[in-house]
Amino acid sequence: MQTRPKPCGVRVAGASPESSMIAGQAMRSTLVPIVSLLLSTFLMMVGAGLSGVVLPVRGALEGWSIYEIGLLGTGYAVAFTLGCFVAPGIVRRAGHVRAFTALVAFLAICALLHGLIVHPLVWILIRGASGFALAGAFMIIESWLNERVTNESRGLVFSLYMVATMGAVMTGQFVMPFTDPLLTTPFMLCGIAFAAAVIPTAMSRQAHPKPLTEVRLDLRAIFATSPAAAVGVIMGGVMEGAWNNMAPVFGNAVGYDRARISTLLVATMAGGILLQFPLGRLSDRIDRRLVMSAAGFLCAALALTAAMMASRDPATIFLTAFLMGGLVYPVYSLAVAHANDMVESSDFVKTAGGLLILYGIGTMFGPMLAAGLMQTRGPHGLFLAIAGCSFVMAVFSLFRMSRRQGPPPAPESFATMPLARAQTPGSLVLDPRAEASPEAAPEAGDAPPQG
Repeated sequence: MQTRPKPCGVRVAGASPESSMIAGQAMRSTLVPIVSLLLSTFLMMVGAGLSGVVLPVRGALEGWSIYEIGLLGTGYAVAFTLGCFVAPGIVRRAGHVRAFTALVAFLAICALLHGLIVHPLVWILIRGASGFALAGAFMIIESWLNERVTNESRGLVFSLYMVATMGAVMTGQFVMPFTDPLLTTPFMLCGIAFAAAVIPTAMSRQAHPKPLTEVRLDLRAIFATSPAAAVGVIMGGVMEGAWNNMAPVFGNAVGYDRARISTLLVATMAGGILLQFPLGRLSDRIDRRLVMSAAGFLCAALALTAAMMASRDPATIFLTAFLMGGLVYPVYSLAVAHANDMVESSDFVKTAGGLLILYGIGTMFGPMLAAGLMQTRGPHGLFLAIAGCSFVMAVFSLFRMSRRQGPPPAPESFATMPLARAQTPGSLVLDPRAEASPEAAPEAGDAPPQG
């Protein structure tokens, strides 16, 4: 009887020592070239995770208005999205290693400037500059990873990339309880993490990747082909932008200490990580729009209840945050999977790249929407913003189901994805679902596509 394939490097019944050795060598040949890149990604995202929670908390402690704090998130989202278009030109002129070194050094400078000059307008500009630099740094790492993968190793590399980004953000968020946002210490730690991210990549002896190519997008075609996916990612971006930037302000307003604020953010991300897979697998068996709609209605009911109860009990809020994260964070992955069902495999990277840009546009408006509701409705207005966006997504998904029949179920076509805010269009070619796309599997010697 034929045995099922087992993971590389594990000896199974009937497998010869030679085949096990070959499998182990294949695993090592896949992992060794990318260790330094994943380590750089981890260190960089530790700094990004810490700065993402420290900045709004420090702004609240300084007595800045909610709108000023919201503009920190909006400025970051605008500049990050702009960086996805501009960064390839910088990399082509300077080369990958020099460009990465310069961009990450600039991130370290921005982190230190936050501690040196404490003013809302200056911080908005610095936060935008750091978003631009982070987009460029991500594109370099992603293009480097893309040249190290084959169709056989794509799933493994993508999974490791997802673990590195999510795990690093959570690590950075949990550093804050051990620091004082009123001091310069957390900004110095961010600078150290960013500076340390340069070392593994700069010291790597691996061959440099080929030049980045331009991002090719057709947003109008995305709306025409998959309206539910387009609206879903925009609403998902608004919700994520609102929560990531204003949840620390909420925690500070209801009297949470630094440990509880960090736990609030980590609980949300943990929910997204744990519930993304079961929701995705369910969407492989029924219409994905139905899953998006059900998740939207559940999230809206949960967030509206939290807003009306106005509870400050940490256990209640943490549980609410966990469930909301499990319903909000998977929206992007579900929408991309649905859009992928509606287009030819050759258009996957281009379509998913356009959806990522739409997601970024949503994150621009999220912080300001939440700030407005928190200003007029109090701290729990944050939950009203989440409830409204998730309700819109749910209703529109149902509407689209009434207008057009969905594709037949496509088992195993869903793949969990790293945080959308930690991606550029170049990361999409690492997605295992892109294996069938000619753009995502260039011939040897061709430059890897970037969206």
